Amino acid sequence: MNIFERFLSVWVLLCIALGVLFGQLFPQVFADLAQMQYAQVNMPVALLIWVMITPMLMKVDFSSLHQVRQHWRGLAVTLLVNWVIKPCSMALLAWFFIRGVLADYLPTEQLDSYVAGLILLAAAPCTAMVFVWSRLSQGDALFTLTQVALNDVVMLFAFAPIVGLLLGMSAITVPLETLLTSVLMYIVIPVVIAQLLRAALLRQAASSWQNWLQVLSRFSMAALLLTLILLFAFQGEKILQQPLVILLLAIPITLQVIINASLAYGLNRAVGEPHAIACPSALIGASNFFELAVATAISLFGLQSGAALATVVGVLVEVPLMLLVVKAVNASRAWYQAGLR
Repeated sequence: MNIFERFLSVWVLLCIALGVLFGQLFPQVFADLAQMQYAQVNMPVALLIWVMITPMLMKVDFSSLHQVRQHWRGLAVTLLVNWVIKPCSMALLAWFFIRGVLADYLPTEQLDSYVAGLILLAAAPCTAMVFVWSRLSQGDALFTLTQVALNDVVMLFAFAPIVGLLLGMSAITVPLETLLTSVLMYIVIPVVIAQLLRAALLRQAASSWQNWLQVLSRFSMAALLLTLILLFAFQGEKILQQPLVILLLAIPITLQVIINASLAYGLNRAVGEPHAIACPSALIGASNFFELAVATAISLFGLQSGAALATVVGVLVEVPLMLLVVKAVNASRAWYQAGLR
């Protein structure tokens, strides 16, 4: 474990503070970077994600793809959590907190919009950054890739009906441009790059393969921290303008991550899946496809809506929360494996 991974929590907090600070000191620079996007997919962030996920994708051996069938229980658990439990539990949490417990502390005219944004966030499962979280928890690379790809296929058919059902709206338009661009940028292109690198390095000595993985892993952690700086720099003004609203919206998102990660982790243990399967399953079950959620919120409710802000809060808390899940599954490895015997 290198210095970045050993003190990752400290680095994350530092990068959050630096992101907000840099966003205020150099607003035009980060405004220009934020505008470098296509279909709500920010290109600087996409390039950094390539760097982050390449080491994990290089470990994928497609000749072993048939082995994923052995872990059908893990696939089923993840699909259940992602497509049934997560959106429904978020709907309940959003109504309980936003329309109930916290309603007096939030703008009354935006309450329904906040609820809608949180539901959109939960109904769009799994960002490509889950490859990073899976690597940090020593998850199975091939299972992670298969589950992410399967989620994207299901998303094409299930996202709009689920959102429509939970929001009571009959005309939900899935931003297919955002979805397809994300799949291309976050799965297809990095998988091709990683497999080309894998093939080239495997033709060399085994030591060369390990050395390159170690080097790329260091760049991966640096890219993660730089991404965090960019995300908070992009949203620094909103954080400073509405700190209480953002903090309150983060409460149901945080609880939802904890509930779904714990449930997926526990169910995998109950059905006998190994820890290397349970980790990515829990992380995928807790993660959100924030680009799709933001794009849908903007198209349905507008850029300045409470729904758009709620999805942005999901972007801001994604990295810190997922790192907490990584820490939890790593710390509970012995407990998990004891239950399999």
